[in-house]
Amino acid sequence: MSDRTAPAPGASTGGDSRTVLLRGGEVHSPADPFATAMVVERGHIAWVGSEGAADAFTDGVDETIDLDGALVTPAFTDAHVHTTATGLALTGLDLSGATGLADALALVRKYAATRPGDAVLLGGGWDAARWPERRPPSRAELDEATGGRPLYLPRVDVHSAVVTTALLDLVPGVTGLTGYHPEAPLTGAAHHAVRAAAHGAVTPAQRTAAQRAALDRAASLGIGTVHECAGPEISDEADFTGLLGLAGEGPGPRVVGYWAEHIADAKGAERIRRLGALGAAGDLFADGSLGSHTACLHTPYADADHTGTLHLDADAVATHVAACTEAGLQAGFHAIGDAALTAVVEGVRAAAERLGTARIRAARHRVEHAEMLTPEHIAAFAEFGLTASVQPAFDAAWGGDEGMYAERLGTERARTLNPYAALLRAGVPLALGSDSPVTPLDPWGTVRAAAFHRTPEHRISVRAAFTAHTRGGWRAIGRDDAGILVPGAPADYALWRTGALVVQAPDDRVARWSTDPRSGTPGLPDLTPGGELPLCLRTVVAGQTIFDRLNG
Repeated sequence: MSDRTAPAPGASTGGDSRTVLLRGGEVHSPADPFATAMVVERGHIAWVGSEGAADAFTDGVDETIDLDGALVTPAFTDAHVHTTATGLALTGLDLSGATGLADALALVRKYAATRPGDAVLLGGGWDAARWPERRPPSRAELDEATGGRPLYLPRVDVHSAVVTTALLDLVPGVTGLTGYHPEAPLTGAAHHAVRAAAHGAVTPAQRTAAQRAALDRAASLGIGTVHECAGPEISDEADFTGLLGLAGEGPGPRVVGYWAEHIADAKGAERIRRLGALGAAGDLFADGSLGSHTACLHTPYADADHTGTLHLDADAVATHVAACTEAGLQAGFHAIGDAALTAVVEGVRAAAERLGTARIRAARHRVEHAEMLTPEHIAAFAEFGLTASVQPAFDAAWGGDEGMYAERLGTERARTLNPYAALLRAGVPLALGSDSPVTPLDPWGTVRAAAFHRTPEHRISVRAAFTAHTRGGWRAIGRDDAGILVPGAPADYALWRTGALVVQAPDDRVARWSTDPRSGTPGLPDLTPGGELPLCLRTVVAGQTIFDRLNG
């Protein structure tokens, strides 16, 4: 176990001591909705304002950057990432584009042939719900495609997996574990066991290369901070501490680490701190996923005769929240189904009855995914100050009356999922993320998915979604002074090539009115589906450039 001391929330790994003037662009800042210039000094925003006023700074800066019309925004924060798994997906076998079962098996066969030295073949991203055959590959088919080698292929939601016989042979006793299915994807304990064996075959060099690939991809997309959601059922301590160490070595995205381990006392809390985690949060599983039929529901699935699996009841939630609150740590849970969310809400309420609502609210505990919310859940989130760490790309991928959600739940229940507008109306803090590699790192695509939700009543404005994907991620870690381009804030920003700036809201009348510059609202790119998304030109963290297309 690492002796690393947890950094302050969002602490910088360094900064640039130079003073830089950026001018001739569009600066997205509430300090000045018409700003075209910005000064960065010693890793922080020093000034934002007009082109004319920028002349006063030209003699006192170390560098002047001509933006040539580029848009400057705060860097994005992806509030839910699995960094190593993302990197392995980038460098390994990606089945997200497979058009069907035969195509997936062909990709497996080709990948195995090109990686003769790998102890275990790693891939993922498959979603049989999108294939004409409507079924995953069988073990026999995978054995044939790999030539009998160990292979681990998690479903796109990473809550179930198909594997080869050779991988099962590496896990003694796996057939007796919960979730083992001879002719179906593995779930539960059986899945966790084979995942541990597969990831245990990854060498330290492979792991570091994967982490670096993931962070480089994030930087190239204007992401300045990622919240790493790790834990004993997802990765291991060496992976987690190695990532934090890598992030501290040089310029790159900030990494805020969460370790999803249930704690009950001060000793457990100290263990979380020593790992370098900000909280015992992230993917601490209250349930599983809808795609794998493991999210816990109050009433059965529409396409299965059960209600999923609850991993933490209200008493376990209350114990964890109370221990974290008393230790000054964030608590958090993965909860998707309505029954799992009820358990989380009841547990938080019990902790509040013990410690007081004010202490619970001050801790800024969080819930990941929070998809199947009822009005009662939303009211409780608001009451206890719970951050909803959500992934709009889930709705883009699986929402709609013909999507996977409707298949699993029926159309009526599916339409209730991911109610972002209701959360905002209730005052619930939102932080947006990808859950990469479940859905790709894609910040503007994430904002678009929230603004153009498949269920119209759940849509929020582009501005609200953008705020939740920038400032919202900082607020989720206890920082209210960042994720925004105002004097004194950390100089975490991105430059973008984009088209005309507008203000988009779910109500078309508001959208038309607010494009008038006299509204005083800073514009953002037009994210209407079908149009091109902004191109990142440069990403800067603490004044240091971590990605550069301007000079590359």
